[in-house]
Amino acid sequence: MNKLCIEGNKNLYGSVVISGSKNAALPILFMTILTEEKIKISNVPNLTDINIALRLLVYLGAKIAYKKILSIDTSRINVFSTPYDLIKKIRASIWILAPLLARFGKAQIFLPGGCKIGSRPIDLHLNGLIKLGATINLKNDCINAFVKGRLKGKYILMEKISVGATITIMSAATLAQGLTIIDNAACEPEIIDIAKFLNTLGANIIGAGTHKIFITGVLKLNGGNHKVIPDRIETGTFLVAAAISKGYITCHKTEPKHLKNVLSKLGKTGAKIKTGKDWIKLDMRGKRPKSLNISTSPYPGFPTDMQAQFTLLNIISKGMSTITETIFENRFLYTSELIHMGAKIKIQNSNTIVCHGVPTLSSANVSCSDLRAAATLVLAGCISIGVTIVNQADHLIRGYDSFPNKLNKLGANIKII
Repeated sequence: MNKLCIEGNKNLYGSVVISGSKNAALPILFMTILTEEKIKISNVPNLTDINIALRLLVYLGAKIAYKKILSIDTSRINVFSTPYDLIKKIRASIWILAPLLARFGKAQIFLPGGCKIGSRPIDLHLNGLIKLGATINLKNDCINAFVKGRLKGKYILMEKISVGATITIMSAATLAQGLTIIDNAACEPEIIDIAKFLNTLGANIIGAGTHKIFITGVLKLNGGNHKVIPDRIETGTFLVAAAISKGYITCHKTEPKHLKNVLSKLGKTGAKIKTGKDWIKLDMRGKRPKSLNISTSPYPGFPTDMQAQFTLLNIISKGMSTITETIFENRFLYTSELIHMGAKIKIQNSNTIVCHGVPTLSSANVSCSDLRAAATLVLAGCISIGVTIVNQADHLIRGYDSFPNKLNKLGANIKII
């Protein structure tokens, strides 16, 4: 799906079923390495990143079957190094390091790849493993890690909040000897889901979802079943789709509690929002949104993965707004593409942009720089005047399950070239 042709000037109406969370499913897949028993996982989204993760597990020796529910058997893993071509394709491949090290005492992986949204150093991952007793050598873009015996539980104060490093340390500490405390831990819903998964297998994790997580190591983990939480970023993206198109969309099989900050912001644009146990409705019919200021921050703050979508919302809203990115330093690459479509955006400094709302956007030939930028440009194409061509759209299927098809069912006209 390298190129999309999008007919614009559409209002998006209807219902959409939200898929499982990419950011929970990926680490959970790699954490199946921690046990020798069979695991069954449901609500796994169909994404290229997920498929690459499964290919990595198969390469190591895992057996995988998929019939609505994903069955994984890692009991026969006999390879402890990973192929360069797969590791370089996804940032999440860093999460394979800790489970291999914790279970087998050794691991070798190349430095991971992923979206080009700025520097994402892995020093917090590696420092955490070193504090737990691992020896790590980094040479020629390759990480070699080993430990004699079991990892040892420790108090670890995170220098800064990091979702990825919190996951790495939590997974390593699951089989470590003694108590590990992660202080200044990330609080994202995905962290809670991962801890729930590990506890289902027999881990002893308390405090996930707070800034202090306590993990008492166990000798081994068992098998079990787990259902991945809904994807809050996919949910937020479809809610923005309704808001920018003066539409009306209901997101089903989602979790409103995971989107409190996003829903609060959307409410301030003038949208009518209703929520239920597992659904959210947003109604913007007959209204042009009001602009609002955004500043990203770790959960429960405004998510960096919704920043691009809200930039699109602001550029077609009434008034002026500022958007500040505090997580990644290179996440405004997509704004030049929106400017091609008629957006009035000014870069104030390295991490802040100013948006002046315009009534309409015009079609253009644009290119995607990363996953969330891809979704944003596709939505921009849906509401612009004319036909938009979105290049490098394969970023989409890294993190959105059937995104063009779901939009087409809501009234979009998107064709894959």
